[in-house]
Amino acid sequence: MIEFGGKTELVKGVKNIIKKTIKQILDDHLKKAEQINVVFVSDDELLEMNKTFLKHDYYTDIITHDLSDNDLIFGELYISYDRIKENAEKNKVLFHVELERVIYHGVLHLVGYKDKKKSDKEEMTKQENKYLNLN
Repeated sequence: MIEFGGKTELVKGVKNIIKKTIKQILDDHLKKAEQINVVFVSDDELLEMNKTFLKHDYYTDIITHDLSDNDLIFGELYISYDRIKENAEKNKVLFHVELERVIYHGVLHLVGYKDKKKSDKEEMTKQENKYLNLN
């Protein structure tokens, strides 16, 4: 149901916590997952995806592809390990904490959260913090 790809060594030591928390997010939102793929890529790889799929010409930490059908979640999270490292240093948090935050952010998108408006961003951050604090 939850698979990791790319530089999977990034989740060494926290993979079970991440999987458990993703399942908690799904349960809390009454969702079931068919498949969630979390793929770690470089900045340049994610930039190309951002240009190709979203027509955005800038670096980002995550792109979430929601391929879900009704309440059955099927999604792909593409995460830049370069952005995670830089954001962790900038925000003075451990790498794995920033990594978890971004993964939960993507899963929250899959269960219906948005982050375009200020109020939506605030709610998204509240939810990210809630799930980070479970561990």
